[in-house]
Amino acid sequence: MKIEQIYTGCLAQGAYYIESNGEAAIIDPLREVEPYIQKAERDHAKIIYVFETHFHADFVSGHLDLAKKTGAKIIYGPTAKPAFDALVARDGQEFRIGSVTIKVIHTPGHTMESSCYLLKDEHGKDVGLFSGDTLFIGDVGRPDLAQKVIAELTQEKLAAHLYDSLHNKIMPLADDIIVYPAHGAGSACGKNMSKETTDTLGHQKATNYALRKGLTKEQFIKEVLTGLTAPPKYFPLNVLMNIKGYDSIDKVLERGLHEMTPDAFEAAANETGAIILDTRDPQTFAKGFIPNSINIGVDGTFAPWVGTLVPDINQEILLVCEPGREEEVITRLSRVGYDHTIGFLKGGFDAWKNAGKETDHIKSISVDELATISNKEKINLLDVRKKSEYDSEHAVDAENVPLDYINDNMAQIDKNKTYYVHCAGGYRSMIFNSILRARGYDKLIDVNGGFKAMKESGKIKVSDYVCPTTML
Repeated sequence: MKIEQIYTGCLAQGAYYIESNGEAAIIDPLREVEPYIQKAERDHAKIIYVFETHFHADFVSGHLDLAKKTGAKIIYGPTAKPAFDALVARDGQEFRIGSVTIKVIHTPGHTMESSCYLLKDEHGKDVGLFSGDTLFIGDVGRPDLAQKVIAELTQEKLAAHLYDSLHNKIMPLADDIIVYPAHGAGSACGKNMSKETTDTLGHQKATNYALRKGLTKEQFIKEVLTGLTAPPKYFPLNVLMNIKGYDSIDKVLERGLHEMTPDAFEAAANETGAIILDTRDPQTFAKGFIPNSINIGVDGTFAPWVGTLVPDINQEILLVCEPGREEEVITRLSRVGYDHTIGFLKGGFDAWKNAGKETDHIKSISVDELATISNKEKINLLDVRKKSEYDSEHAVDAENVPLDYINDNMAQIDKNKTYYVHCAGGYRSMIFNSILRARGYDKLIDVNGGFKAMKESGKIKVSDYVCPTTML
């Protein structure tokens, strides 16, 4: 038997490959399915099942393409109502993969169809729990997402279901079972996830706040709902894509991998409603870019930030990439349902510049330069980190304008004032600056290195206030 976790850091997502005696199953696959197919081919195995723990909100699963290309059967837990051919399993139903067995455990709470899959080895011993978004390492799934799709499912009702699922279905299982969750730290599907991506169930019973002994249902509901922030707006749209279906990844790539000369790219930008998305490194972008383009660097948490900041999942997109990375970018966009890339600039920004086209830039300064300026005059400092980051520690006199809520907070920024903008390290501040630059704010200056560089330099006074937190 082989169990392999295939972890994707950008989405903090874990898919799983299970193989036994020439048969294989995939649990919660990503949109691009060729890696799973190739893995099975190397093992001389046939993929016979695709198990979905629930209708995902934070990414578009690859279940449809994988089933089409391999003939595998798609499996959901009880109450799921997909708009395509799939087997909706009974609670407790078992599926054979070579000489091992997977048992369905219906665990409503994160969503009503949420299910865990219990893996039994060749001898019938319980060895692994693929817990989806029901149980994370250090946390449990947030119970406020399904109500975005089904209004009567309040977060309180879902939290109550989650408590029952955990206490009646999961906690009675053996302590030595390995928990394999769908997400780790950085995912918006929970609030307190560990950086570890597996653990024993026994250790989780001892350390996970939501599984502690004596916790009542009322206490659980209160604690699991405390501290939840609004989920990204693309979440319910991804849920619907996972329920109803979507274009094949092959079609998405074919549509997006349309190379354009600078003239053709300029015409497309002027004649369509497409946004220009520049995925280069933030500091490279700052030195020169196509006017009105938005920078979201592909080497950061790229897809979730696109999903957070581009409200229309059907938005047409024109890409500026480092040459050779276009397919990677289109694939990562498709993971969160942004399937409408209509082309990319052949040769990247250098081709645009060499063609004599108009360019723009954003001024970026070091922390040393910022300190010199602030010693001479009062400055307007914008901290675009999350409120929780700002509350923990921030530069004295900095104003918090979180990137997550840029559209809500834009009105508090005066176009006539000069602002110095920073985040933790420089990734989010350039996103922020590029968005506002495209909307006519031309007095924003980026602070390279962000808050981390400020602290390390010791030249910018940092608040000694640490926001008190409750250990849940």
